Amino acid sequence: MTIATDPREPGKPSEQTEQTESTVSVASLAPTGPDDTATRTIESVPRSAIVALSCAAFGSGISLRVTDPLLPRLASDFGVSLGSASYVITCFAVAYGIAQLFFGPVGDRFGKYLVIAWACVASVFAALLCALAPSFATLLAARLVAGAMAAAVIPLSMAWIGDVIPYDQRQPVLARFLIGQIFGLSSGVFLGGFAADHASWRLPFFIAAALFAVISIVLFFANRRLPDHARVMRKSEGNAMARIVTDFSHVLSRPWAKVVLGTVFLEGAFLYGAFAFIASHLHRVYQLSLSTAGALLMLFGAGGFLYAVCSRFLSTRLGESGLAFGGALILLMSLLMTGLAPVWWWAIPGCFFTGLGFYMLHNTLQINATQMAPERRGVAVSAFASCFFMGQSVGVGLAGILVEQRGTPAVIVIGAIGVCTVGLNFWRLLRVKLAASN
Repeated sequence: MTIATDPREPGKPSEQTEQTESTVSVASLAPTGPDDTATRTIESVPRSAIVALSCAAFGSGISLRVTDPLLPRLASDFGVSLGSASYVITCFAVAYGIAQLFFGPVGDRFGKYLVIAWACVASVFAALLCALAPSFATLLAARLVAGAMAAAVIPLSMAWIGDVIPYDQRQPVLARFLIGQIFGLSSGVFLGGFAADHASWRLPFFIAAALFAVISIVLFFANRRLPDHARVMRKSEGNAMARIVTDFSHVLSRPWAKVVLGTVFLEGAFLYGAFAFIASHLHRVYQLSLSTAGALLMLFGAGGFLYAVCSRFLSTRLGESGLAFGGALILLMSLLMTGLAPVWWWAIPGCFFTGLGFYMLHNTLQINATQMAPERRGVAVSAFASCFFMGQSVGVGLAGILVEQRGTPAVIVIGAIGVCTVGLNFWRLLRVKLAASN
């Protein structure tokens, strides 16, 4: 057995053991102050626990992106403009972002894994509310509820993985976990496009409700099999609101945390301000059916899957700064290819490489988010997710206004230039930080 030092937490040793086929090596981190030097004890959790979280991320991904290709159908059925129809995306993102202020501390207090399971139960009822909405206003309210309930899944899963997986093993584990989200995003846009052309727009929400019901049962069973350290709770005394303010203030006091949170906010604004209208762009400009446009958007997930499969190789060869730099440039070229294409099939490589570039950049940001404040990891990752989705809500809202005036190509081009600029700035700051730490 050897002793390895966490590169982000000098002086905190972590023992490494050989992985078996049924378990993964994990490290329990005592939720104490930043100067704590307690050793990490290597134990094992069932691999099925991470698989179950990946399934929950699958459901969350469907809920997140299912409305993108539905926008023209919703605009037609409810008699609203395309920009107004995009509010179903904005409402979800706003609720998702704000709810992080609640779920981060709650996950730390009651156990992240258990909170995720109960959030999936609540997501069943939220999806049913969307499916049964009698009016556009009711649908917007239901999407607010759905966004709030889905908010716990991915951020708390990332924080839980950060708690139990040593830093030097964390990036590929996070990438494999995100495979569920990647397939969820792809399935969501496909289901939305199929329903827009061949069925009722309500169908995908009924499917999402059924999926969340099954997933919640799996999570509760997995939670019962976790070792004690993987269900750690940080008990606090005093006023709950005061604790929340204190926890988030602690995270925001870190200079690097401000860089990561500001970057992910702008990333979400520029990227998803463009991405939300790609299906509508393909439908309007090239007269593709919405189901075909939704199928093309699945290539975004395929690009993300390629990254997940190759994450260990790419992170070893390129490092964090190389992933950020390459991801930013790939996003610029692929979004421009999609938005300015003379023929529709340019969107095939465009959507694929958009997914690859996004996960190269975003997963690097996620890794930094898990280490912004290790002693408040649930709060830190929740703040990260909150900024990402608040950025999405701002970006989609502004793009919804611009699309009526300038059209979908302008929205996609602005998103391409913006997200590349943000990514390159993060690459520059990350290089400075890494050089200072060496």
